Amino acid sequence: MTEARTGTLNHTESQAKLAPRYRPEPDTPRIYVACLAAYNDGQLHGCWIDVEDEDSIWEAVQAMLKSSQIPLVEEWSIHDYENFQGVTIDENDSFARVVEIAEFLGDCPDFGGKLLENYGGDIEDAESALERYNGEYESLADFAQELTESTTQIPDSLKYYIDYKSMARDMEMSGDVFSIETGYKEIHVFWNN
Repeated sequence: MTEARTGTLNHTESQAKLAPRYRPEPDTPRIYVACLAAYNDGQLHGCWIDVEDEDSIWEAVQAMLKSSQIPLVEEWSIHDYENFQGVTIDENDSFARVVEIAEFLGDCPDFGGKLLENYGGDIEDAESALERYNGEYESLADFAQELTESTTQIPDSLKYYIDYKSMARDMEMSGDVFSIETGYKEIHVFWNN
């Protein structure tokens, strides 16, 4: 005999029916913004916000603050973040800066985080470096070889005597180029000047 179900749902079932679980795109940068008054009162009250534009972040923060158990709250703080490619988001960063970082990372999804890290988080310097980007190579030696062979006519009898690995090392040590490694045999090369 089968047992009949009652018309009531348990908490988990009702949550699933009322609001399907939000699942952001896997690479969407997002921040967790918390109400500081609730935090200081020992409560965790905040929300995850996809970083799209400054206005939508402000709207979400205002809605989160209005729903706080503590009346008349105004202060917030960024307590967590995801999908910023290793770039550090400070708890007091402005939403304008967070959006600017997310946009930069969107423009350079392969190496944007490491490029920003190379410039200490300075977006202007990182954008300037993009103007001197040479492309992706399997190694810095491959870059040196391509550069040499595209600018110099090397006789076939001498090609095998050129040490491109040492040439690449010298280019990097002298400050002519810098590289960012993003994976196995994935090197992004930039001119310094």
